[in-house]
This record gives sequence, C-alpha cells and structure tokens, in this order.
Amino acid sequence: MTRKTKKVGITGKYGTRYGSTIRKRVRELLTPMKQDHRCPRCRFYRVRRQSVGIWECRKCGYSFTGGSWNPISDPGRNLLSTLQRIRDEKDKQ
Repeated sequence: MTRKTKKVGITGKYGTRYGSTIRKRVRELLTPMKQDHRCPRCRFYRVRRQSVGIWECRKCGYSFTGGSWNPISDPGRNLLSTLQRIRDEKDKQ
C-alpha cells in the first residue's frame, strides 16, 4: 500500500482546506514538534510534548518546561551557551 501524504506529510489531515502556504507553515512547526527529543535527565530520545511548553520523557517520567514547539527554545539555548561560557571562564581562573 502506498502512502497518500508524501508531499504534505503531517498536514494531510487538513486535505485541501486553508491553502497550501498555510499548510506548509504548519508542517514546518509540527514536524519537528512530533519527533522524539532527547531527555535532559536520562538522555534517551523519548521526550514528547504534553501541552504548550510542558514536555515529558516517556521512559523516566521526567517533566520539564520548555518552548512551545521545541523542548529547548532559542532563548533557552542561548542561555545555556552563556552559562557554559561563564563556567569555563570561572574554571580557568
């Protein structure tokens, strides 16, 4: 049996409604969100979104807050890199 949503992917559920551009934008948001992400505690790829900003690991049960669409948002990623840089500078002294 062949797949019916090769081009449209996860937005195939919308059919021809809402226009192609909007469905492409939605696909860009939903595809990474629905993937398994790495758990910050156990490091397995079992994290799924429970609701907006709340993520949970399906292996160890660890719940944490993050971005709306990704477990680590861009500002959060910037904060982690800044903290790492500060720790490295502190260790050098």
